[in-house]
Amino acid sequence: MIQKLLLPVLSLAGLCFAFYTVAQGERPTPVAPPAAEPAETPFRATIAGAGIVESASQNIAVGTPLSGVIAEVRVKQGQRVQRGEILFRLDDREFQAEAEVRRAGLAAAQAELARLTAMPRAEDVPPVQARLEAAEARWGEASLQWERANSIEDKRAISAEELARRATNEKSSRAAVAELKSDLAKLTAGAWQYDLAVAQAGVNRAAALVAQIETQLERLVVRAPIDGTVLQVNARPGEFATGGVLRDPLILFGDLSRLHVRVDIDESEAWRLAPGTQAVATVRGNRELSVNLEFVRVDPYVVPKRSLTGDTSERVDTRVLQVIFAFDPAALSVYVGQQMDVFIEVPAESPR
Repeated sequence: MIQKLLLPVLSLAGLCFAFYTVAQGERPTPVAPPAAEPAETPFRATIAGAGIVESASQNIAVGTPLSGVIAEVRVKQGQRVQRGEILFRLDDREFQAEAEVRRAGLAAAQAELARLTAMPRAEDVPPVQARLEAAEARWGEASLQWERANSIEDKRAISAEELARRATNEKSSRAAVAELKSDLAKLTAGAWQYDLAVAQAGVNRAAALVAQIETQLERLVVRAPIDGTVLQVNARPGEFATGGVLRDPLILFGDLSRLHVRVDIDESEAWRLAPGTQAVATVRGNRELSVNLEFVRVDPYVVPKRSLTGDTSERVDTRVLQVIFAFDPAALSVYVGQQMDVFIEVPAESPR
């Protein structure tokens, strides 16, 4: 008897459980409360957009024009530096050695130019003058011998060979005097102007090579482009720094004396924007923290949206108009790179 009643009872229990399960599944899922109350606009008509805090100079990605091993980093995050201060420098030993070689070449070229400019040496002139005087004396003696032989009326008194010898001796003595006079004039005139020009060109070339290597040395030292604050440091001594544009800049730098908010406005809302209108920015996660913004400018080129908010309705192919606002960092404590909710007032006369 009990076995006959057990099957209907179990069937009835399963049916009841099924009805209960269906009833529970049809209940609406309770909406989870938001982690933070969403911000509210203070304007009657508004344009909403997501804004990114950036420095007044925009965030400057500081890199190096040359690749090399980082020898020294002189700054840290949050440090305030002046324009021209050293941020970091690369290993310059190879360039320093090359600079010494080129400076030595410049010194040699300058010495050669100085040598040519100082010519003639005072001690070089007297020997040439003495040789000239001796040559003039020999010329005088040879001239006298030739004149005596030539003045003999009776040519039988002197042989034709002796007469020719004396004439040749007089000519060679005269030529020797002319040669020494020319040498003396060349010596006392100093260096040839074209030799001086060649030496000067050598000095200029050596100086240019020194300036070139010194420029290379200066390029190994990376300095602050403006007065500002170091936002991020991705450079450490011993690491190899690659020249050019990097995904993660070696140092991120900017002017924080005044902060900017770059607001992305969807292109479908861009026509409603009236430049110069009021705007309010609210900190994500706390709508009580807000600040009035001052209009700076509109970037007149619509760009693809890059900073996504995570909204499921957001399209990655959205194009946005970027509007720049400013505020005093003393009015609201936020960080560069922080995202804010921005509400821009739409004037009443704007078309709907």
